Amino acid sequence: MKQVRKEATYEQPITTFNGIFMLLVLLGLVAAIAFLFISRMIVPGVVAAVSAVVVSAGFFMLQPNEAAAIMLFGDYAGTDRNAGLRWYWPWYSRKKVSLRARNLNGERLKVNDKRGNPIEIAAVVVWRVEDTAQALFDVEDFEVYVRLQSESALRHLASNYNYDEGEEHDGAKEITLRAGADIVAEALQQELQLRIALAGLTIVEAKLTHLAYAPEIAGAMLRRQQAEAVISARSKIVIGAVSMVEMALKSLSEKNVVELDDERRAAMVSNLMVVLCSERDTQPIVNTGTLYN
Repeated sequence: MKQVRKEATYEQPITTFNGIFMLLVLLGLVAAIAFLFISRMIVPGVVAAVSAVVVSAGFFMLQPNEAAAIMLFGDYAGTDRNAGLRWYWPWYSRKKVSLRARNLNGERLKVNDKRGNPIEIAAVVVWRVEDTAQALFDVEDFEVYVRLQSESALRHLASNYNYDEGEEHDGAKEITLRAGADIVAEALQQELQLRIALAGLTIVEAKLTHLAYAPEIAGAMLRRQQAEAVISARSKIVIGAVSMVEMALKSLSEKNVVELDDERRAAMVSNLMVVLCSERDTQPIVNTGTLYN
């Protein structure tokens, strides 16, 4: 059986009447009603009274950044975005929609990153209604829709990135959840925008608010990060020490300060490396004899 896909409902503008003008009309009808009944003109008075009731039922008010979807017996007629006191035919129903930016502070989710490590992640999403017709008629509840799609997009995003750089990266800068916050936030915003386009919504901003390893592996991962930091620091110290030893030997040789054979040169290199790479201050030992005694 072939499925028929319903086309999206797009917002259409509708022209409503100025409420202040219609308020003056209502006051005029009230004055006419009083005059007609005082003059005992019953039929015109009843007609004026019915007209006043009809006019009074058509008023509605819109705040700044607020819209009203106008419907006739369930059929969408258009959207009014004009702020202030407005009036339209009372047999048309109206449903107000806020166009202001809204914040969605997502709950912490426990997901797996690209390597399969369990992590905790949360995000805040700033969104607003762009198309009132799509928001009202193309999804059941657009606020719930945003919340569910945000959670789904965040889970999918976390599975596409590693939490942090691993030991096996090949020298290229790896985009991770922890180090590439701006890139990850932009990717989250783009994916969310694609997911909620059906509801006529737009994503203003999306940022991660919480990112951590899950408690069951947090201790082990912290020790791994500490070990990587120590290894990185020690490697820089060794590279610097080798350069300093090389410079010292070259300077002694060029200035003819002392003539060193291979064994004495090896002993000097060993001593200098110990002094430069040691984590604690070294204690010098004065040799009063020779290298061999």
